[in-house]
Amino acid sequence: MRKQHFIWKDELNSNHYVYEWLPEESETIKAIVQIAHGMSETAARYERLAEILTNQGYAVYANDHLGHGRTAGSPDAVGKFGKDCFIRMAANMGQITDQIRLRYPASVPLFLMGHSMGSFLTQYYMGSYLPKHPANVQGIILSGSNGKEGAVLHAGIAVATVEAALRGDHHRSKLLTNLSFGAFNKKFAPNRTEFDWLSKDGDEVDKYMNDPFCGVMFTSGYFRDFFKGLRAIHQFDHMSKIRKDLPIYVFSGDDDPVGDQGKGVRRLLAMYQSLGLQQVSSKLYPGGRHEMLNEVNREEVMADIAEWLNQQVGTRT
Repeated sequence: MRKQHFIWKDELNSNHYVYEWLPEESETIKAIVQIAHGMSETAARYERLAEILTNQGYAVYANDHLGHGRTAGSPDAVGKFGKDCFIRMAANMGQITDQIRLRYPASVPLFLMGHSMGSFLTQYYMGSYLPKHPANVQGIILSGSNGKEGAVLHAGIAVATVEAALRGDHHRSKLLTNLSFGAFNKKFAPNRTEFDWLSKDGDEVDKYMNDPFCGVMFTSGYFRDFFKGLRAIHQFDHMSKIRKDLPIYVFSGDDDPVGDQGKGVRRLLAMYQSLGLQQVSSKLYPGGRHEMLNEVNREEVMADIAEWLNQQVGTRT
């Protein structure tokens, strides 16, 4: 695998760090996978999946989102955003898709995979970027995602809006962090760490905790914009724009608290069915927690991703 990177500059003159993992030069690139990482982590954590995919002929790209990783620049800057950060991050993903597309013939298919926060950004992307550029993306993968939330989400928007107004957008919010993630570990008590909910593999949890760019407490402004984004992605006028023939693969652990132990994932799948989406498949892994790519059965999970991608590429030949 060849490891490279490039810097992309957005319309606000902000630099975005993009990882590029490629097969060896002797191999033909059969397709592209673009990855959108989750909240308070970095794209570098997807190198293990990239190695699996590049060995099968895929080019893999993953950017550190606004306010994350090398795009943020330093751990102190992680989690600090300007206004409308959710929409900006999703728009950045589309703009990076455009940049990647310039490097390959139009005949090379591109698939977008989003995990956790990245999966919600991807859901927004599906109803915003894709209707304008339907030929640019040939399939979607959602990891650690969820369907429509109810009254709790509206309450979260209200609390985050008030706190951001009182304390500023860059206030690191212990209140909103606890309201959002505080209950996630309770199911897995007694807890060894505050991030046991990520994976049953303690070594992987420790790697996350020891990374200065991961697990950073985020800001009131972020939570306000993120919650508003979650509300927007499941409104009918947004979801109805999703292409009916778009291949979508949804996977999660059935013990993932982000997906409400599988119930939220099933709500999302039911919404896609009600919209008449024709090519939706899914897998819930028994006992799996939030980061299936870092779970004890990650080799199985990555093999399933590669199999789904190979099936999609095969239908185009």
